Amino acid sequence: MENIPKTKEVENIIKEMPFFSLQTLQSLDIEDYYLKIILSRLKAKEKIVALKRGIYVSSYFLEEMRRKNSWNSYLEFLSSTLYSPSYLSLEYVLNEYNVLSESSFGFSAMSTKKTTKFKNNLGVFHYHNIKKELFTGFELTEKNNFFIYKATLAKALFDFLYLRKSILISKNYFKSLRLNMEQVGREDIEEFGKYVSLENSKRMQETFKFLKEI
Repeated sequence: MENIPKTKEVENIIKEMPFFSLQTLQSLDIEDYYLKIILSRLKAKEKIVALKRGIYVSSYFLEEMRRKNSWNSYLEFLSSTLYSPSYLSLEYVLNEYNVLSESSFGFSAMSTKKTTKFKNNLGVFHYHNIKKELFTGFELTEKNNFFIYKATLAKALFDFLYLRKSILISKNYFKSLRLNMEQVGREDIEEFGKYVSLENSKRMQETFKFLKEI
């Protein structure tokens, strides 16, 4: 027979957590094997959602985020949490500034770890590898009590073009990306140049030249 008090104890604790794992609950007076049974049952009843292997969030918490209009802030926070260290960048940030002509879906981020992707009921989270020396140009902001790491416009644009530098061979190809460069200001261009100097490759220097000519 299911131990109702223990199950309720777990439910009451996790309902306030933005995410949790088996290790998070080890302070409870419950054996690991039984914790696994409880989590399996809660998942079957759709009371918890798997974010990635071993990481969960309660359905109650998700409902609260929607009710409080904190949904997007939570997802942005989650992006950095699922794969750390990382920061939101690329298409996700460029979309916010209307730099891309076409909308993209999902969360795109840069990380010093290997390129990977997580897909769960909340969305798709893409992570692209970048050198440690280029892991910069992002800011820590707080939204709805969540701390979020997000690239500046200039760094998001740099990351976007950096991942394409092997095929950015001409100004015509650059133009084919159909970037709304009127959304990019002079200060953004100057900041972009700092990352080009830091990366120090001929291809990105040529890309920077295309950028300034358009």
